[in-house]
Amino acid sequence: MSDLYKIDDPISIALENPYTFFLPSADLIDAVHVGDYIQAIIRANPPSEKYDAERMWVCVTAITSEMFEGTLSSEPQDMPLINSGTQMRVPKSAVIDVELSEPNRRPINLVEHRDYWDRCLVDTLVLDRKLKVGYLYREEPNIAQDTDKFPDSGWRIRGDFRGCSNDEIDQRTSKYVAIGLVLNSDDSWLHLIDEPIGSCFDKDFERDVFVLSK
Repeated sequence: MSDLYKIDDPISIALENPYTFFLPSADLIDAVHVGDYIQAIIRANPPSEKYDAERMWVCVTAITSEMFEGTLSSEPQDMPLINSGTQMRVPKSAVIDVELSEPNRRPINLVEHRDYWDRCLVDTLVLDRKLKVGYLYREEPNIAQDTDKFPDSGWRIRGDFRGCSNDEIDQRTSKYVAIGLVLNSDDSWLHLIDEPIGSCFDKDFERDVFVLSK
């Protein structure tokens, strides 16, 4: 690479966050030509003070079997030794997004991923992967603000507190986050995600299924 920057390998991130981080397919990578743009996670060397890493675009100027070469088109926010126009070498395996200058070159067989950015309210312990989902219901959305980018889905997701003390239950906290973040932690309820408002489910742990609450 370079003494001034490092390119992150995004594969482990995608595996850890399958509902919020999608990598471009091999077909889309192969469709990239000189003049197109690729995006990568770029980390300053030495490390920056403000940002751990930045997602930035590179204009492709040359292509080899394993590598894209190009110039940085984004302006770094906190990388004083790098600026727009810096020469970059990005492994094809490190590309996280692609922008083709000719959309008709986009492969026709690409699978479009469903987005899970609508918000929900979830127990923090579920989000932190310390508890599995034990109970969930969907109510009329009532949390979102007019300025929010994504709407409230109405889903309210609770952890399985069966083995917790009364104090732990009383001290539980919740967060208003993207549904995809919850699915990254526990996707056992994914098949219920389109159930209508008013739905309510308990986990039957003996049968490992969710059942309608009465």
